[in-house]
Amino acid sequence: MIQAHSRDWWRATLALCLGSFTVFVNLYAAQPLLPELRQVFDVSTLAVAMVMAVSTLTLAGALLVFGPLSDAIGRGGIMRVTLLIATLCSLLLPFVDDFAWLLVIRAVQGFVLGGLPAVAIAWMGDEFDKRALMLAVGLYISANTLGGIGGRVMGGIAGEYGGWHASFLTVGLVSLVCLAIFWRLLPAAREFEPVPLRLGVALRSLSGHLCNPLLLVAYLIGGLNFFIFINQYSYITFRLNEAPYSLSAQWLGMIFVTYLGGTLGSALSGRIAQRLAQPVCMMLGIAIFMVGTLVTVSESLPLILAGLVINAFGFFLCHSMASSWVSRQAHNARGSASALYLVFYYVGASLGGFYLEPFWQAADWWGVAIASWLVLGMTLALSAWLWRKEQRVASVEASL
Repeated sequence: MIQAHSRDWWRATLALCLGSFTVFVNLYAAQPLLPELRQVFDVSTLAVAMVMAVSTLTLAGALLVFGPLSDAIGRGGIMRVTLLIATLCSLLLPFVDDFAWLLVIRAVQGFVLGGLPAVAIAWMGDEFDKRALMLAVGLYISANTLGGIGGRVMGGIAGEYGGWHASFLTVGLVSLVCLAIFWRLLPAAREFEPVPLRLGVALRSLSGHLCNPLLLVAYLIGGLNFFIFINQYSYITFRLNEAPYSLSAQWLGMIFVTYLGGTLGSALSGRIAQRLAQPVCMMLGIAIFMVGTLVTVSESLPLILAGLVINAFGFFLCHSMASSWVSRQAHNARGSASALYLVFYYVGASLGGFYLEPFWQAADWWGVAIASWLVLGMTLALSAWLWRKEQRVASVEASL
């Protein structure tokens, strides 16, 4: 087993962090380009939002494919090949002149981008000892956030000076460099033992998780919150691209630096959970998210950005608690339980634009805010239900 801070640990951790960075750079680079793509291809806001939606939807499906497949054929090859195909998709996108083909390539790219997230932590679990695993996972999740920020900032800046073609080309070239380093650094797997792929066993595990209300409610909380959070960012680009703000692609990309509020929320979630029950932490995160959304209805650009920082803090606080709740409540097949959480998470991201669009058309950003509060009120109630359920279980255990 690879030990923490050994040469192989540093090589593998750096490789997986670069791989994670590459995944989320490619996934989110298109988001600050949505206003430009809407104008270039002459499509509606709902149609152009599909550029993000199809990728997150196919990524969600990929999580259920690559996880079980990696148990049978190995994980390193899946990560290398899927990253290569995803990079080639970004290099192909600048040469597309038809919106339908743009969506097709983004759908394919989303599916292969699911390869690394589906198996990276499992690879670490095979090869690292317990302490090495804990340290590496923290760095890996940080790379997720940095990839999301980096993709949007990189895409926005390149788009400012060279249009959307330059954005995808830049991301593709950066990904090619990251892929070469990843390919070189990732050590060969030594501890992996193949397990025959048994579809029936996998389906029974998934069905059991969906029938567990403590897990299903957590899945809904994570999925519905991301349903709102990620799509708020899409619609805020439309708002800030128009008068009186008239922000260009470069500055639209920079607004995603507000995600750093989420980095702080994730980092503090463990400390907050030492004082409050996990469902209470979820409720706190959702309440902060609702307050941040209220701040964004201001006409002041600094206050809008402050509201986005608050939103990110609240969202990631709740997300950290909900995902760890799933790991704690799943008594078997924890890998498939966590995979299902991510499926709900990314399906939510894919569908949120369909929900927000009519509110946007009816009342612009105020409509988006009202729509957000309606859904966040539901997740707040679901979190309160989990809290009551946890209290009942604790009281029963105390009486025994």
